Amino acid sequence: MGKGRDNRDKAVKRQYEDFPYPPRNPEDDKGRLITGSPSHLDELNHYIFAGTRDFSKPFRALVAGGGTGDAAIMLAQQLADHGNVGSVTYVDLSKASRSVVEARAKIRGLNNMEFHTGSLLDLPKMEFEPFDYIDCCGVLHHLENPEAGLLALNQVLAEGGGMGLMVYATLGRTGVYHVQKALKALYGEEPLARQVQLSKKFVENLPSTNWLVRNPFVGDHQMGEDAAFFDLLLHPRDRSYLVPEVVEFLNSAGLDLVTFVEPVKYDPAVYVSDKDALSRIKKMSMIDQAVLAENMLGNQKTHIFYARKQNNSIPAIAKIAPNMVPVLKNGNTAEGLAKSFRGRNEFVISFDSEKVTFPLPPRIAEIIALVDGTLSLSEIQNKLSLNWEGFRRLFAPIFKFLNGLNIMWLRAA
Repeated sequence: MGKGRDNRDKAVKRQYEDFPYPPRNPEDDKGRLITGSPSHLDELNHYIFAGTRDFSKPFRALVAGGGTGDAAIMLAQQLADHGNVGSVTYVDLSKASRSVVEARAKIRGLNNMEFHTGSLLDLPKMEFEPFDYIDCCGVLHHLENPEAGLLALNQVLAEGGGMGLMVYATLGRTGVYHVQKALKALYGEEPLARQVQLSKKFVENLPSTNWLVRNPFVGDHQMGEDAAFFDLLLHPRDRSYLVPEVVEFLNSAGLDLVTFVEPVKYDPAVYVSDKDALSRIKKMSMIDQAVLAENMLGNQKTHIFYARKQNNSIPAIAKIAPNMVPVLKNGNTAEGLAKSFRGRNEFVISFDSEKVTFPLPPRIAEIIALVDGTLSLSEIQNKLSLNWEGFRRLFAPIFKFLNGLNIMWLRAA
């Protein structure tokens, strides 16, 4: 057992030395900043620190298994933009991946990062000060013992801190593991580059009945990039999780789920019109609702979520209050959103080909036009000449809609 595990550990490390993932050209950082979930500062502030974290004060972030650096660079750049008193610690097994991140940081002129080559399992022995926030995406599901990895992360997490995590989701990856087994049986003993060459030909000729061929939600193997193909279909070790398994996984390490991202995808009421079913859904817990939504949709390839230590009495998710400032996700402008809502009573959004129609709350365009990232809710309320309760009744469904899509968060003024 131990020898087999060691061999798989070596195989995982060799994969990321030969195929750093995701493939990134450091020169691209001259003109773009890749952002996403989890770990955008406004997003993690909303879900972990109730919107009250001041990033102009010291903030320690860890990116564990950071790959080629998207999360680490995003965090470091945003912290630098807030005054450069925060820091990002990057840890990864792959020296090849680390070299990519270091080159990206150098191009950006970031001096708030430190880099370490090693396993996240060794974090408790690396003598770091506790971290306020930990990002670990696409890593834990590749460990021989994911529970041990998550426990190691929790051991270096500060009290009151939180994590942004991503693991593979089972239903949306239907077919992946069938093909993995077939390719391993055929080409598992070949050199890595040869495995890719032979496997691509094999996958191109899979019968139409194959579950991967029939799965419209998985397309990494069709991108033409060897690293993406290898990571999906030739990885020496990975597993996937259903919603109940995510919760059990977190609990095994002394953590509680805060929320899945995007929240709306885990709300079954969005996909139901039957009144009896809706009344039953309202009586369900958040977790049971997420389980139902997962089984209804069947297209989730990953679970992205925030977690905190158990028995944490400090509120996590930001709540609507007069002093809170609504902020929009990068790429969304108040005027652009307002324009898309004007003159409409409903709005159609596609979730991996599943179209969902949302009724638009009253006055949404008028209110969104005032969301500039600086005005507090009380200031927006005053501009509309409303009392607080009247404004709150208008804003609450607007916020539920946009926060559910993960494009609006709250932070303290």
